[in-house]
Amino acid sequence: MGLWSMHVQHVPLVFVFRSRSKDDKAPADKAPVTASDASKQTRDPQAPKGRPTPKRSEAQSQRRSVANTKMSPKEARARSREERRTAMERQRAALASGDERYLPARDKGPVRKYARDFVDSRFSIAEYFLPMAVIILVLSMVRVGSLQNIALLLWLFVIVAIVIDSVITGFRLKKQLAEKFPDQPRKGAVAYALMRTLQMKRLRLPKPQVKRGERP
Repeated sequence: MGLWSMHVQHVPLVFVFRSRSKDDKAPADKAPVTASDASKQTRDPQAPKGRPTPKRSEAQSQRRSVANTKMSPKEARARSREERRTAMERQRAALASGDERYLPARDKGPVRKYARDFVDSRFSIAEYFLPMAVIILVLSMVRVGSLQNIALLLWLFVIVAIVIDSVITGFRLKKQLAEKFPDQPRKGAVAYALMRTLQMKRLRLPKPQVKRGERP
């Protein structure tokens, strides 16, 4: 009887200890739910994922690449040729009208536009170089000594006059560009303008936008 009573008295104590150990372990098994985990669980799969919106040019290139992947190689080449043809037509129209949006890279920008207007607004000896060169060449082919000497003198005069005029034009243009565009790159603008002087005004591209004597 004494042994049975001792055994019964110890049973509740063991049960209490076991129940407490289970209750203590329960919170440890469950990790705390953070705000980031809650946002992940409640986020709509169709909602934006926080990435920056792509630029318009990038989106267009992506759409074009997707469209090209659905085409056959022959169709892709045909489309590429059509796009190049359209771009060339826009460029030719821009050269005739002076539209800055579709001009070639070498003609774009306010610095290049001012250089063109500066050259187109004044008279340049260099623009008559080709007609004078043809006349001098004809005179030099004539089998007359006096005419050949005149052709040689004319040739020397034209070369010297073009060099002097180009130096003066380049110096004035460089000064004007430094005053009007102090914070913009001006590299190559003077050479660009001097090359333009070698063409007759009505044949220049982009087409002149100012008249002679008009201030650019």
